Amino acid sequence: MSFIKTVKEHYSNALTTEDTVNKLLDIIENNFGLKPNQLMHADSLCCDDVNAIQYPKRAYEMLGPFKLGGLDGYPFAGLTGMGAFAHHVPENGAIVIFYAPHIGITKDGKIGEINRYGQTSNSSCCGAAKAGLTKLENNQIKKGHITDLDYQMNTIEQILLAQKDRILNAEIPIKESTEVIYEAIDKQIDVLISKTDYPCKHIFQIGAVFINGDRDMGSFCSYKRFEHINLETNERTDLMSSFL
Repeated sequence: MSFIKTVKEHYSNALTTEDTVNKLLDIIENNFGLKPNQLMHADSLCCDDVNAIQYPKRAYEMLGPFKLGGLDGYPFAGLTGMGAFAHHVPENGAIVIFYAPHIGITKDGKIGEINRYGQTSNSSCCGAAKAGLTKLENNQIKKGHITDLDYQMNTIEQILLAQKDRILNAEIPIKESTEVIYEAIDKQIDVLISKTDYPCKHIFQIGAVFINGDRDMGSFCSYKRFEHINLETNERTDLMSSFL
């Protein structure tokens, strides 16, 4: 049974993960002549165990993925991680960087939660975003408070605190929190790319919201950014129209 209609009520351009990846690879191959085995892939996704992407068979020909992300997909691997990944690209190959916070949608349309394998009750998704939102609602986040013991969660909290009014005044605060986190990830990826040397000509930069469904729904993806960077000319080409 397809649950894409339910997902599209919140993310109108969402596709199943399988369809998303196939379209991505088709565009790269058809427009740039690059096959999956020439692509060095990194992702910045939440470390939540639910984020196992359902790749189509051909996607496993890509190299990687190198893992840049921590809680809710923020690229905590930083400049060192990006630099290490960059130098794994094959000769005459290309870089693919995919990043996304994630959010759950149940089969009956509840956003911010899912029903996981082996559990009868729903749980938060993303749990870190939900925990941060709860602290935000209760005025429990102190500006600038980042500790070694919980560095990643504290960073997510600070991201949310900076947009407190926007989030708390939104119709669906957990969805707005995810948008705020996406924007922070997108900005940080831009910085990391700008400060990294890549021994290749092509970078494909893809930003999205990754959508988890209930245990029998599968996963989905809503693209927000899909760009090609020509490292020889520094020209950027927007590929979203091709994708959509």
